[in-house]
Amino acid sequence: MAARHEEIADELRRAIYREEYTVGGLLPTETDLAARYGVARGTVRQAVAALTAEGLIGSRQGARRVVLAGRRSQSFAELRSFAGWARAMGREATGRVVAQEVRPATEEDAVRLHLREHTPVLHVLRLRGLDGEPVLLERTVYADWISPAVESIEPDCPSVTQRLLEDTGLVFAYGEHVIDAVAAGARDAELLHVRRTSPLLRVRRVTTTREGRPVEWSDDRYRSDAVSFSVHNSIGNNALARTTAD
Repeated sequence: MAARHEEIADELRRAIYREEYTVGGLLPTETDLAARYGVARGTVRQAVAALTAEGLIGSRQGARRVVLAGRRSQSFAELRSFAGWARAMGREATGRVVAQEVRPATEEDAVRLHLREHTPVLHVLRLRGLDGEPVLLERTVYADWISPAVESIEPDCPSVTQRLLEDTGLVFAYGEHVIDAVAAGARDAELLHVRRTSPLLRVRRVTTTREGRPVEWSDDRYRSDAVSFSVHNSIGNNALARTTAD
């Protein structure tokens, strides 16, 4: 059974996703929330701390908190899998492998994965959804040393990250993301149920182990009408870097 502060955090999270509290708006005071839920202010403070850690709410204005992110906003303040992000929103993540094959590593694959060129690597095209609605195409290249474990996973597994943790103990520890926009080609448009040339949000990422060993690199394309990205920073901590387009 969930602790009371976890239940309150879930209720507030759902209210934010339903836009009962909009981005830029304020939550009720801790005193008001404690009265509403019939708990001590310390319990409310625990719930609020959880939402702050997720990047949903931010710094104080008096005794109130500002809403920083809303429905389907993907934060880059922490490394989180698609399935983990969906679960935090109370949504069901789905996944389906559209195509999968082993190919010789290209020059780009070799550079990103720290492998020799022509090393066999696994290419996977995976369609991801929220509550059955297609929102993301992942084109992922896995390093040769982890490819067999990925190949053994069922095509509709909702979380490859979680399965690799369970099966091999692998932890995706660090990620580097480059974000830009691209137009949907014919195949992307068909799979994501959008018109050809529709804008897609692209995230190119490399993920490594705690030791810095590259596990995968991926070209992820999100429907821009379904998902947005958020980066939370402050005067003392800025996780976002600006670069020119390639």
